[in-house]
Amino acid sequence: MRRVPGLEIIAEVGVNHDGDLDTALELVDKAAVAGADTVKFQTFEAAELATQICPKAAYQKVRTTRSESQQDMLRKLQLPTELWPAIIKRCQKHRLKFLSTAFDIKSADMLVSLGQRRFKIPSGDITNLPYLRYLGGFNWPILLSTGMANLEEVGDALRILESAGTDREKITVLHCTSAYPAPLADVNLLALNSIRESFGVKLGYSDHTLGCEAALGAVALGCEVIEKHITLDNARQGPDHAASLMPQQFADFVSALRQMTIALGDGEKRPTLSESENLRPARRSIIARTEIKKGTKFSEENLSTSRPGDGLSPLLWDRVLGQTAHRNFQRGEHIEI
Repeated sequence: MRRVPGLEIIAEVGVNHDGDLDTALELVDKAAVAGADTVKFQTFEAAELATQICPKAAYQKVRTTRSESQQDMLRKLQLPTELWPAIIKRCQKHRLKFLSTAFDIKSADMLVSLGQRRFKIPSGDITNLPYLRYLGGFNWPILLSTGMANLEEVGDALRILESAGTDREKITVLHCTSAYPAPLADVNLLALNSIRESFGVKLGYSDHTLGCEAALGAVALGCEVIEKHITLDNARQGPDHAASLMPQQFADFVSALRQMTIALGDGEKRPTLSESENLRPARRSIIARTEIKKGTKFSEENLSTSRPGDGLSPLLWDRVLGQTAHRNFQRGEHIEI
């Protein structure tokens, strides 16, 4: 499927590698075959991200050991620093953009040291002022995810990033529903219009639903970035596998988004090339309803409209009425004036 300028599709691996490098590399391979533009991971220090007493979210308990804390779970999913260069190299092999969400400042610095020049701010950190301020100081492109946030919190985050030094035109705000999987009834895509009207930012959508309908709607509403989880197997144990697409599903997802982008076009209303051959047989011309003798005035009694549309347009009807026929016209013949 050819890539369409203006839409970036991110294959969100997240932690679906389950802490294993080979799985991470295979997911990069699958994302490339599926036609993604970018592969995104998550980089964190488990002890920095959650305290030992922090419970897991309800959805995290479904596919993980129920008795462990969130920190224990995260520790199993944390990739060591020395493994990231291999993942970046695999992305480069496929000409995929690499991106990882840094969940703490130390992880952000590590990713910067490896050459990352864009940040993804996760929904849970939209109110993390020191973190926002630090990332905003780089003045690099930012994807700001807004799951669980209201409009005021989105505005606060934007102001913090801007005051720290990031130009607003470098920020893409991702609408998101932080449920895994997210029910369609909770997606609320029209909130994208509220975000655009309130802040004048570029838009994206982080999709946690099970299908592609929500993402297609987001593209139709003007999103330039679409993010979706990818997994090797929905049945795997782990917090995000159940809300992810398997490789062939992800390829179908990418294809649908590319086709939607093509279908949206440029917004100018005009006859298309494929329509042009239908214009003559579909439109009408002004014709003689009856035989008309030279010198007779044209009237609603002796005129009609019929296909094909290669004569006088019916839009000229009022102009033709009352004029005098300059020659004889047979029934069904195109009228001339």
